[in-house]
Amino acid sequence: MTSSNQFTGKTALVTGASRGIGKAVALSLAKEGLEVVVNYANSSEEAEQVVSTIKSSGGRAYSIQANVAEENEVNNLVSSVLSKSSRIDVLINNAGITRDGLLMRMKTEDWKSVLNLNLSGVFLCTRAVARPMLKQRAGRVINITSVVGLMGNAGQANYAASKAGVLGLTKSAAKEFASRGITVNAVAPGFISTDMTKDIDSEKILSAIPLGTFGTPEQVAGAVRFLALDPAAAYITGQVLQIDGGMVMG
Repeated sequence: MTSSNQFTGKTALVTGASRGIGKAVALSLAKEGLEVVVNYANSSEEAEQVVSTIKSSGGRAYSIQANVAEENEVNNLVSSVLSKSSRIDVLINNAGITRDGLLMRMKTEDWKSVLNLNLSGVFLCTRAVARPMLKQRAGRVINITSVVGLMGNAGQANYAASKAGVLGLTKSAAKEFASRGITVNAVAPGFISTDMTKDIDSEKILSAIPLGTFGTPEQVAGAVRFLALDPAAAYITGQVLQIDGGMVMG
């Protein structure tokens, strides 16, 4: 795992990093020389595999279990990272779930669980890292939202609402933190080949994507890496970068 050493000594916290987009982001940031904290809720074995992959390539990483929908667990997560690494330079709010169903039949519990993790989790993690980042007068926060939050989707009222909420939260946080040199942006993937999309009707979806193909986790990770690390991204904040093959334009 070669790196420029430019980011050695810096730490990135990636939530939901045991698989899919989160895993790709963790591997990508580690390749650039950052120490990566692989957060997971349940998949300890998968999280350790990500850590092992990073370490075997010469990178630095460790895992911490925490359900980011729970305030106490988030506070303990961030405290643990600060204790072990002394700083947090990059936060990637990636953890998310789906509980699909038509709105009129959707269980209140399925509504709440998706909003709690996908939206409140982003709030809790961002709030928890705000103080150390403000103290450093530097930091980059990237929130993984979705094109569904921009366009809506039948059968996903809870997911779409949570991801749309992340957009408003991103812009508000960007305005609050900008004076201290902290940028806050969002990446909105379209249909990416992950466990979360493996059961969908691909033929129908592909017809709505101008580039005619699903994206990859690595393509999303590339956009995240740019916003998190590239000096050229230092003047970008409060923005949403869509990685969707042209599915949503406007």
